[in-house]
Amino acid sequence: MAESGGRRIGVAVDFSECSKKALNWAIDNVVRDGDYLILITVAPNMNYEEGEMQLWETVGSPLIPLSEVSEASVMKKYGVKPDAETLDIANTAARQKSITVVMKIYWGDPREKICEAVEHIPLSSLVIGNRGLGGLKRMIMGSVSNHVVNNVACPVTVVKAHH
Repeated sequence: MAESGGRRIGVAVDFSECSKKALNWAIDNVVRDGDYLILITVAPNMNYEEGEMQLWETVGSPLIPLSEVSEASVMKKYGVKPDAETLDIANTAARQKSITVVMKIYWGDPREKICEAVEHIPLSSLVIGNRGLGGLKRMIMGSVSNHVVNNVACPVTVVKAHH
């Protein structure tokens, strides 16, 4: 993936307002032409109807091109529902800059999986929001950004949601 020397910029995306803010911030301030923008999504659990999915539970999905991320039928297979605004932000960035936008989905604990993504993809830098969505996530998301900052080798930018 790195043959052209493009950096791999990861953004942790959970489709919350805060993660959209982090995505916009990354596009405005970090991403430049030639970069890969990798949207990292952690889904809570695996849906075993798809045989191939079991193979991905530990390593995460393949890198999914933005054209497929924008197709509800494809994303349903992964059990992930990107919201229209996140897709719009990503598609606009892909149109306006010479960048490649892909998504990688993991299943499990966001703290562990985001750290794994940084190491395995591997990322040049990561942008993450400081709080996320609903119930369980609300409890752990604050600790997700802290955990990630303390456990990964690449630079991490935590984008704060101002309420």
